[in-house]
Amino acid sequence: MTLAQRWAGVDPGSVSSEPAAEWWLMRAGDLHRLVSLLTVEFDEVFGPVAVDGVIRVRQIHSLADLPIGVTEEQETASYRLHETGTALRFSYGLGPDSLKSIVHPPRSPVWTMRRQDGSLVVDPALHGTTTRAVIGARACDIRALEILERTQTGGPHADPAFTARRSELFVVAIDCTHPAPTCFCKTAGQGPAADQGFDLAVTELDDPNGVVYLVRAGTDRGRSMMFALHLGYAPPRQIERRTRALEEANRDFIRELPNDASDVVRQTDHPQWEVVAERCLTCGNCTAVCPTCFCTDMEDRVGLDGETATRTRVWDTCFSQEYSHLGPGPHRASTAARYRQWLSHKLGTWHDQFGESGCVGCGRCITWCPVGIDLTAEIESLSLDPLSRPSEEMP
Repeated sequence: MTLAQRWAGVDPGSVSSEPAAEWWLMRAGDLHRLVSLLTVEFDEVFGPVAVDGVIRVRQIHSLADLPIGVTEEQETASYRLHETGTALRFSYGLGPDSLKSIVHPPRSPVWTMRRQDGSLVVDPALHGTTTRAVIGARACDIRALEILERTQTGGPHADPAFTARRSELFVVAIDCTHPAPTCFCKTAGQGPAADQGFDLAVTELDDPNGVVYLVRAGTDRGRSMMFALHLGYAPPRQIERRTRALEEANRDFIRELPNDASDVVRQTDHPQWEVVAERCLTCGNCTAVCPTCFCTDMEDRVGLDGETATRTRVWDTCFSQEYSHLGPGPHRASTAARYRQWLSHKLGTWHDQFGESGCVGCGRCITWCPVGIDLTAEIESLSLDPLSRPSEEMP
């Protein structure tokens, strides 16, 4: 019996009734078998791949596609990979891609229109039953997936494309023992260890006898995967090592999201909006790499024969003037207005719409902003009384 047959009728998100303290031990060969099993059981498997000096989320076909012995240095407007000389495969933080690229891709077909017998026929895009798995998801991105799902399916008109891609997505999480200096998930979301939303969660540890992986199941599907691999249970000393590794990771965080951020960003007349606008390029990098930003536009194309037309949904950004273009012109014409819209929505009015913040503290917007705008620093500046600021910082 295949795993797919075992999973028939099983709720993908059902939590196992077995004790939560059940840990399995994997070594390098077992990780190879896990990835091989994923590629057999699922139509598409995604994971971290080193592309042009950056860790990207791409489709993988074997363990050989995953990076080995690399880590990265991240800071404001800075990202560099370098070798570690170890056999670790997940000793880095986050690249620019998140789970959003899998379930809410940059381009998604909506419909095709064609002429037939003097009439126009619209064929809605079919979102098939492609099965997908992802390995390497971090806790902040799993949290972001839950938030993004609420925005796309929480209303009366659920997005069928998102639903098809999200349905039964098998998630293998990796606990983050090497957070980047730009991360602040500890105060903004979930992390550095995943505690929900996964089928399997893995902690990678460097061991004198070779790299080891501690694995725990979050769903019955995940437990079935472990049983199929015939793994042994992890000894207590390895579980203790995991605890120490995560404690060290927690001490590495240097940025934080304050509890009053949702109130701070609602100060629409604060002069800091103009200050940050002098640096902002309105390029939209922050929204592209954000794991919860979901703004889109529609792209229509007509065939040269005039007989067919297609509509495609594409990523857009609230930093674009055209995104807020109404009859008289852009509703948010200034850079300050567009930056304020993004940050006050993400951290403020998102609470009104969805009951929580739209930020999970992944720090991507800090790393990938070409001019180094730091969201946490801007919140700190917005929290200051404008009258207490040095005159040279005033716009």
